Amino acid sequence: MELFSFYNVENLFLPDPKPVHKLDPTRSGLRNWDERRYKNKLFKISHVFQLMKEDNGVMPFIIGLSEVSGRKVLEDLVKTEPFNSEYGIVHYNSMDERKVDVAMLYDKNKVEVIDSETITFFFEISNKNTGNYDTTRDVLFSKIRYKGEIINVFIAHLPSKREKDINKPKRAFILNEIRQRIMKIVDDDKEHAILCGDFNENPDDENLVKILYDNNHEKVLINPFQELFSLRNYSTFHYKSGLLYDQIILSRSLLDNETLSFNGAQVFNSEKISSRVRTFEGRPFRTYAGTRYLGGYSDHFPVFVRFKNLP
Repeated sequence: MELFSFYNVENLFLPDPKPVHKLDPTRSGLRNWDERRYKNKLFKISHVFQLMKEDNGVMPFIIGLSEVSGRKVLEDLVKTEPFNSEYGIVHYNSMDERKVDVAMLYDKNKVEVIDSETITFFFEISNKNTGNYDTTRDVLFSKIRYKGEIINVFIAHLPSKREKDINKPKRAFILNEIRQRIMKIVDDDKEHAILCGDFNENPDDENLVKILYDNNHEKVLINPFQELFSLRNYSTFHYKSGLLYDQIILSRSLLDNETLSFNGAQVFNSEKISSRVRTFEGRPFRTYAGTRYLGGYSDHFPVFVRFKNLP
């Protein structure tokens, strides 16, 4: 069995330098983000994957991450147990205004990275003739080889829902661009594709339904998180609403492949990484609630898909 996982780790930043003045803005945007809290965060994230390994018998061979700031935090993370420096890193700095990126970790004993690049998006700021552009988080693309099979991996963290969802057209544009790339990979190159990320949309939202079909309205991708969402499995929450923004979408070629064959999907909502407060029972135990430090893991649960090796 193999696992492929995605995890929005909620603001993994290096510790802030001590401010000159008390009211100076911090680099991370977090309150009192010091060395002790940073090390606790690294421990918490690695502990999540230790728990995942204990439950499933294996570590994920590929891990997509979002809300990481810079390569150094990833280098520090893969030194911890259970990664034990056996995981490689694919990461590029994006032009995101908050300096948070997506990244990929991979088991160096199982995976060879053939190629990688970022897909960058610029959006013109309307009603301003200044030549300025609004940038968003890059989509990370990696072409990997696993046991002779080529898999094209896309990792995304799409623009968030805010201010009456002004970012919806941006998400639609980005997903359409990715869709076109995936259709070429699946139809022309006959290779596998996996798209994972925090989409800031649920599996039944129009954008995420449209991406599953090619131009002939044939279904070429599957989203196993559609069924999980219908069964009220959630990876994050907003006020009283349960959301399943974190998803992993697969090309149909991975349904009955000899090397990797899809065998189920899961929101990893272990009690050990859930809120300790009864009011928020069943929700992720987060690091911050606003400016208040809670010392938890993340405001998202990780998700993963299982693959079995066919005999």
